[in-house]
Amino acid sequence: MCVTVTAALVATGCGRSADSGPGADAPAKLGSGKATGKVVMWSMGDPDKSLQSLAKKFEEQNPGAKVQITPVPWASAHDKLTTAIAGGNTPDMSVIGTTWMAEMAGMNGFQATPTSIKSSDFYPGQWDTTKYKDASYGVPFIADTQAVYYRSDLAAKAGITGAPASDWAGYLKDLKAIQATAGKQNPKLRYASGWQIGFNSWIFLLPLVWQQGGDIYDPSTKKFTFDSPAVAKALEYYASVPTEGLGPTDKTDSLQAFQDGQIAVYKDGAWVSGSLRKDAPKLDSKWKTMPLPKGKQAAGFAGGSDLAVFKDAKNSDAAWKFAQFLTEPANLAAYAKATGSLPATPGAWDEAKLSDDAAMQAFAEQLKVSKAPPAITTWQQVADAIDSELERLSLGKATVAQAQQDLQSKATSIGTGR
Repeated sequence: MCVTVTAALVATGCGRSADSGPGADAPAKLGSGKATGKVVMWSMGDPDKSLQSLAKKFEEQNPGAKVQITPVPWASAHDKLTTAIAGGNTPDMSVIGTTWMAEMAGMNGFQATPTSIKSSDFYPGQWDTTKYKDASYGVPFIADTQAVYYRSDLAAKAGITGAPASDWAGYLKDLKAIQATAGKQNPKLRYASGWQIGFNSWIFLLPLVWQQGGDIYDPSTKKFTFDSPAVAKALEYYASVPTEGLGPTDKTDSLQAFQDGQIAVYKDGAWVSGSLRKDAPKLDSKWKTMPLPKGKQAAGFAGGSDLAVFKDAKNSDAAWKFAQFLTEPANLAAYAKATGSLPATPGAWDEAKLSDDAAMQAFAEQLKVSKAPPAITTWQQVADAIDSELERLSLGKATVAQAQQDLQSKATSIGTGR
């Protein structure tokens, strides 16, 4: 039983060495041979038949192992996971949203990744989503990044041949040219670009900062850097779309507006390709994708889901072996093909031949330059503050200087947590 015995044990955690704990854990060790025993895994969202199929394959290769996968609704997943970690009542492993990794690793919830799982097999930005302080606490599973979807038919009527420009200034110029065709050459067009206000709009700002060669947080000083020139440039560019009337500020459904010809371009994930082909086949020849326009350099957002094995797992050896199995190129490729998700490794990307799909090529380029948000336990609170300031900026209720000052103040007040 874990009870208070000495001050030293209280400080370091029951049964754990003085140099262990979040950010300082030694990598988990795997036994030789096949996996054995029962593995209990939580998977977010609806029952995942593709994951169940891979579990069956794992059981066939490991006759002594049994995998039990329990679906957990995304809406309740965060609270269920944190409650389970706090109470020491976790399954063996789980799918974890990438932006939750630092918070839950900071709770001492996860085991450090075994050295037999190589970071070099994964896209660097995706691997960084597993890191907290100086250790990795999971394995990238489903990658997520964003690219630009554009209507080639609407752009052509603005005199744009091929894709809009790939640099900030040129892209903005092209948006203005498209906007000038609204109600004229493009009768249905309302705005050149889609726009997102509120929840998760921070995903659109961070790549702009990185494209200026800056960041919003300096891990070496543990200080936020919202007051930097790079963030000012990013905010100015971000605000230029709504304030110049190039995008809506009424929370328009961008996908539906794109299908209806009411907007000509917008940024979103790879899943949109499948939706467009399924729901708007008449547009198949009229939409394309391109990487995000560059600032000083290319950069994009790295998100998605990781696999983590809990500190209190009953069968951690088999759980890590299942995580390793799921991220082998052939298995990750099979999962990507079945679900439409993006694999987190270049090897699986090649195995699935995703680049043969022209719409996926922009996402392949983005994954190469994608970055993860800061690995701090308070990230969600900071992200919420960014969303709030971006909405004020989009609606003209704050200037760039005011938004920048407020962001620095709010983030500093929130802090970086554990």
